[in-house]
Parts: sequence; C-alpha cells; structure tokens
Amino acid sequence: MLPGLKPGDVLPRREVHDRYGGSRQGGIAPSSRTNVVLFFTNPAIGHRHGYYDGWGGDGLFHYVGEGQQGDQQLVRKNKSIAEHHRTGRTLEGFRADGKLVQYLGEFKLIDHYFTDAHETNDPSVLRQVIVFRLQPRNEVPVELPNLPLRPKLKPRIDVVPVEEKFTERAFVTPDREPFELERRESVLVHHYRTYLENEGHTVRRLRIIPPGESRPLYSDLWDETTKELIEAKSSVTRDQLRLAVGQLFDYGRFVDARKRTILVPSRPREDLLNYLRSTSIGVTYLDDDGTWRHDDLS
Repeated sequence: MLPGLKPGDVLPRREVHDRYGGSRQGGIAPSSRTNVVLFFTNPAIGHRHGYYDGWGGDGLFHYVGEGQQGDQQLVRKNKSIAEHHRTGRTLEGFRADGKLVQYLGEFKLIDHYFTDAHETNDPSVLRQVIVFRLQPRNEVPVELPNLPLRPKLKPRIDVVPVEEKFTERAFVTPDREPFELERRESVLVHHYRTYLENEGHTVRRLRIIPPGESRPLYSDLWDETTKELIEAKSSVTRDQLRLAVGQLFDYGRFVDARKRTILVPSRPREDLLNYLRSTSIGVTYLDDDGTWRHDDLS
C-alpha cells in the first residue's frame, strides 16, 4: 500500500509521480526512487488502443500490458509487472480520468496470458497482447468493468442464430464499422442460407471459445442437417481461400463436421481448386446462370 494514500483517494497524476516516482506517460510506471510499480487503467479510452481491462469470472483484475504497435513482449515495463514480486516492488493500481487518478490500492500478480487486440487507431490490424491477472490486496473502492468474455479452461461450443451480429473482429473492435469485404460476405451468406432453408435444411452459426482464450470464434454457417461447416469469402483470390482453409481447420478442431466447405461468389481457378482438393475442403459458388454449384473436392 502506498504511504500517505488510502484506496479511493483522488489526486492529480503528476502528484502521484512527484511522490512515488515513475514515468508520467503510459499505463505502466515502474519507479527508480521507490520500490513500486504503478499501473493505470482508463476504461473510457482504453478501447482505442485495444485495451479491455476488467474483472474476470475468477475474481481477478485482467490488465492489458503496454505496447500500442505490434505484438506485445514481456520486456521493459511489462517485465516490471511480471517480476514485481521477485524485485521486491509492490504493484499499485489507479483508475485514470483525464488528469486525475483514483487510487485502487495494492495488487499482486497471479500470472499472465496472451490474447488478440487491435493496434492503436487501426482496427484492421490485429496483434497479440499480454494480459496480467492481478489480485487486489484490499477492497477496490470504485466500480471497474467486467471482461466481455472470460477465459475458460475447456472449450465451449454454442449453436447461435445466423442473425447473431458478432464477428471475430467485431468482438475485438466492437465500435468499428464493418469492412467492405465483410459486407459482401454477409450478402453472400444471406443468399446461401436462404437457399439451404428453402431446401429444408436447418442453418445456424457456431460460436467456439477455445480453452484459455478471451475471444470467441464464429463460423459463417453451420448446416445442422448435413453437419457441414461453411466459411464464406467475398472473392476467390489465393489469399482469401488460404485464409478460409485455415479458419475451417481451426474451427474443425472442436466440431464433429462431416464436411468443410468454402462459400465464394464465383468458381475459383484451376490451381486453387487443386489446392482445395489437397485439403479435402469443398467449395460452393454461384454459377454463371445464378444457380449454386457444389464441388466436393475431397
């Protein structure tokens, strides 16, 4: 616990550093003058940097490490949290609001894990971030948010309506606008879903939460009638098809699917069909006359 402060006290951030040391910039501030590591959480603006700090279902505070560009590494300021106990420093938390901060009290590190987040001001780029699980040593005097999703030890698979608005990227960057590729994929999925339902199939989506992950995976379609796992792409470029193959293999680790299929707006060129054939993944596309063509390449 910081001498001269009690949990709930509000003061200017500059005064915190005048008293206890540490950099006035950034979210993590190890001090060279006192045996403390200060950390600051700001729920109001943290999401701009892909930082979603909050309480997990484990009763611990999950705090995203520092680093706004590229994958975060367990070095420098992040390392100061990871090694605070070994180096004899206490870990002291604050909730930031503009130039003022509110003292949360002392915490201790339990462990850390990795998850995905977007880069600062660039929702099109995903990166890996460090999340520290912190245990408060006192009653935290202010309400802090809960995590949107709490990591589990075992995988969880849910069948959800196709109308479910979430996508994997939207879960990481919920306040961004959909990309044009996503819009075109959505139209393609809607048309094919309508076709399947007219054929008497029951069509849903799968929400898959891998063990230890804080972000769900969403299949584009799950045909419950045929046990077919379907991933849609808005174009037939090599990059898009390779991405779809990877997604289907990832989802398929958790789902007993009889078929895996890529849904695209037109027939891929021959070498790409050969590539899909080598993976035993089928392809469904719109023929020139507007009818659906199914090529089982397995």
